[in-house]
Amino acid sequence: MKKYTRQRIILDLIEEFEIRTQEELSEYLMTRGVRATQATISRDIKELRISKVQSAEGEYRYALIDTVHDSLNERLDKIFRSAVLSIKRNEEMIIIKTIAHTGTVCGMAVTNSKIKGIAGILTGNDTIFIAVENKDDLDSILDQIKESIR
Repeated sequence: MKKYTRQRIILDLIEEFEIRTQEELSEYLMTRGVRATQATISRDIKELRISKVQSAEGEYRYALIDTVHDSLNERLDKIFRSAVLSIKRNEEMIIIKTIAHTGTVCGMAVTNSKIKGIAGILTGNDTIFIAVENKDDLDSILDQIKESIR
């Protein structure tokens, strides 16, 4: 599994659950199909600048500081802007071509943009297929994606 993917999952887990220890985080990662050593988890926590904060119950848990989340999103956006070769549509979906080996990371950037109306994203080595919930919104969604690379 790619580092960015694992780190994205860690961020999601910390937002969703009150995780108190690295061991607990490791268990949650396993439920998502991610196997990581304690050393890897420790490095990820450090790189993501995840902190321990005191909960309402007085116990300490991992928490995201908005700047950490923004920092990862900024990196993904930067990769997206530099890796996209073309953005087109057909009658059914949006097709994004990227430089080789960046499709998945670019797909994460689109996912993180949380554009309403996207039904699903399928990524490959250098291509992203985006299905929309309503075909009438295809042009609007396409415009929003194009705006994100400017």
